[in-house]
Amino acid sequence: MSQEFLIPLVAGIIGLGVLAQILAARLRVPSIIFFLLVGVTIGRPGLGIVTSESFGDSLPAIVGLAVAIIVFEGAFHLEFKRIRQAPRAAVRLVTVGAGIALVGTAVAVRVLEGLPWGLSFVIGALLVATGPTVISPILEVVPVRDQVAAVLETEGIVNDVTAAITAVVLFETVNPTVAGEGLIQGFALRLGEGLLVGLVVAGILYYLLRYVDLSPGAAPRNARLLALAGALAAYAGANQLASEAGVAAAATAGLALGNVDIPYKDEITDFKGDITLLVLAFVFIALAAQLPPAAIFDVGLAGLGVVVVVAVVIRPLLVFVSTVGDRFTLSERLFISAIGPRGIIPASVATLFATELRAAATELNDPALAQQADLLIGTVFLVIFVTAVVQGGLARYIAQYLNVIPMRVIIVGGGQVGRALAERLEDRGENVVIIEEDDATVESLRNDGFAAVIGDGTDTEVLRKSGAENAKILVAATGDDDTNLLVAQLSKTNFGVEKILAKANNSDNVDAFEDLGVSTISAAMSAAWAIDNQIERPDLAHWMTDIGETGDVQQIEVTNEELIGKRVREVGPMLPDGCLIAVLSNGDSDSVAVPSADTVVNRGDHVTLLGRREAVRGGMELVQAD
Repeated sequence: MSQEFLIPLVAGIIGLGVLAQILAARLRVPSIIFFLLVGVTIGRPGLGIVTSESFGDSLPAIVGLAVAIIVFEGAFHLEFKRIRQAPRAAVRLVTVGAGIALVGTAVAVRVLEGLPWGLSFVIGALLVATGPTVISPILEVVPVRDQVAAVLETEGIVNDVTAAITAVVLFETVNPTVAGEGLIQGFALRLGEGLLVGLVVAGILYYLLRYVDLSPGAAPRNARLLALAGALAAYAGANQLASEAGVAAAATAGLALGNVDIPYKDEITDFKGDITLLVLAFVFIALAAQLPPAAIFDVGLAGLGVVVVVAVVIRPLLVFVSTVGDRFTLSERLFISAIGPRGIIPASVATLFATELRAAATELNDPALAQQADLLIGTVFLVIFVTAVVQGGLARYIAQYLNVIPMRVIIVGGGQVGRALAERLEDRGENVVIIEEDDATVESLRNDGFAAVIGDGTDTEVLRKSGAENAKILVAATGDDDTNLLVAQLSKTNFGVEKILAKANNSDNVDAFEDLGVSTISAAMSAAWAIDNQIERPDLAHWMTDIGETGDVQQIEVTNEELIGKRVREVGPMLPDGCLIAVLSNGDSDSVAVPSADTVVNRGDHVTLLGRREAVRGGMELVQAD
């Protein structure tokens, strides 16, 4: 292609990519959906403006450098403390889960499409990868609990690396023009070289950023450019040693640098994020445009069968196996099962493999090999298209249906009260962050799967870092009333938290808290109430203690038009079996009462539902139905 046409073509693709991102943000869906649609429209399947000849032999190199930036940026965001919020599940997802995905997908491809076992395992390896390019946009529009996000992000970063390396090693065994190494040897060699190069690059960048004068006036800019250059250098250096070792090197460099204290970290994060969005748009559109129309049609119903097995059978199986015994609700496990779209690594590596297989088919005059190349790229892109559009596009609706979008609750104080409260709230699916000063307590909380931030809860920056700007509830639960009072004041004046509660260790301080408009729980009075309940109403006290295991009590505002104006006797039969209205009010504490059968339900009333956990959840959906 002439340079006169290539320059406007690249500029046009980037421009379309930016517009696609704006549209995706407007509609609150992952941008990859629009990237793929744009690529198919302007590429070989559609208008034919972009073809395999458009970029000549330079496209693999362009894609490789783009992958380096994307993987580095994703790993740079993944802090170890986030991984530790769900360590067992994260480790199992990238080991046991990846193994289930690899073998299960390979068997599905072999049985449904009839491809040779070697090529089936290559496709299986490619489709293990989800990746930050598709997971991060979903998590931007679906604010799930930190533990859920940590698992999905960790899986995406790690599987991107291991899937790419595994696929390359397996591909060498099926490419007749390449003499492959042993599987284990080839995998270990690439991973080891990638880790080594990535750590060396991260060490050099750390030294330059920390101890070298980057020129005071231009230091932030130079820091950003150093990080960008480091990502490219890590990728290129490792790839010179072994193909696809560069992915491991870029991920290692990003992960190592993102988890150390370096200056201008926020500036680097913002800059890398902007660059990543541009290269991501270009690469996805360019790769989708290369897809031969016949490739998708060749896989046909068999390919759709592979998609169904991958998304509906294999994904839920590996998620449920990997999350056994961890602090996830059933709804969250179902959500993680439903979110497994494939990203840039399968697309780019599959394109490279198909190109090499076609070249080998031409060299050996083997039409069957050329057909296998089309089936490889067709299967991979079909899975990418369907999972991106269905899982990515419906992610928010799936999250809302499963009720996994939580309210953020901040608890200041990780002692016995704070920990017990966090456990109860998390069992209900809320997104809880605990702020605690003591290092040992924070370590214990994190080991038990809680999201914990180390710091002083009276420090505005610590509160902001913990998400106070988006918190709906903040609980001051330390053993010091002065601290709890100050936390309550800061949360109210600086962050406008909707609901603030505080523990008063000394009953004499209750008035001081309530003068601030803070709901206050007296430790002494709470103990007295609990003892009185055990004496006077032991069955109810026992049931209340076990709430979250079998029963539940929830207060919710009435918004369902079908219920407004009806009497309680009419609303009762509409609720699920095992759920009843215990208390009703108009939002004013003075109006709280146990309703009679003839009490009328009005718009904006607050109803307290009591009963079995599943029934109460169903009742909540009815009361607030649109």
